[in-house]
Amino acid sequence: MTTLDRSSPVRLKHEAVAAVLAREIRSGAVRRGARLPGEIALAKRFKVSRTTVRAALARLSEEGLIATRNGKGSFVCFAGQPVEARIGWAWALTAKGVATDVRIDRLALVRNVRLARTLGLASREFVVVERSWVLPSGAVACHEASHIPAIGGLRSIPQHGLSGGSLTATLREAGLVLSHGRQRIRGRAIDAREAALVGTPVGTWMLELIRTSYDASGAFVEHVVGLLDPAHFEVGIRFGDES
Repeated sequence: MTTLDRSSPVRLKHEAVAAVLAREIRSGAVRRGARLPGEIALAKRFKVSRTTVRAALARLSEEGLIATRNGKGSFVCFAGQPVEARIGWAWALTAKGVATDVRIDRLALVRNVRLARTLGLASREFVVVERSWVLPSGAVACHEASHIPAIGGLRSIPQHGLSGGSLTATLREAGLVLSHGRQRIRGRAIDAREAALVGTPVGTWMLELIRTSYDASGAFVEHVVGLLDPAHFEVGIRFGDES
């Protein structure tokens, strides 16, 4: 097993510890049902305090990767294949027999101090790519706003567009390949700007997906906020033993 990478851009120690353990769990190096080493052993391995270890385990629990039982320890409960970092709205809809067109709503170079601070990044500049997946009826099934690093050739996206119309291909050409990250989904009412983009009344409830992705070295790749129409998407949680 690997140890803590001190060069990681993740500033908080417990997040760095959680990131290493999460990769080991998702890769299958630590199998479902296995008990993780105790707090003392993990603290020794990563050269951190037991308080830091507890915070890291809490993060893994929130992500659904482990379950902690009082007096017994923490056990891996992740059972499936790693969720693809880029969900692929067009593919998901096509699999359901729903055809869509991708509409580019915005390509811009922006400065976002709050997001940079939240992600622990030194650079405050991002390239924003906003897209909508539009149904034949004209309704928007989902809208996605991506913030990616404003580095190298990516800075020219607002002038030259995406490579082949694909953000994934554009990132790959820049040497950024999604490896791991964190994601959460909730339901909320959309605001006036969002309502104008998706063509529904202000206050309409939609599923909001927030995902931050990194490459294998821990470098920031993408921060996404997606709005999904519940009529076409749902959140599924698998639990228990299906064997």
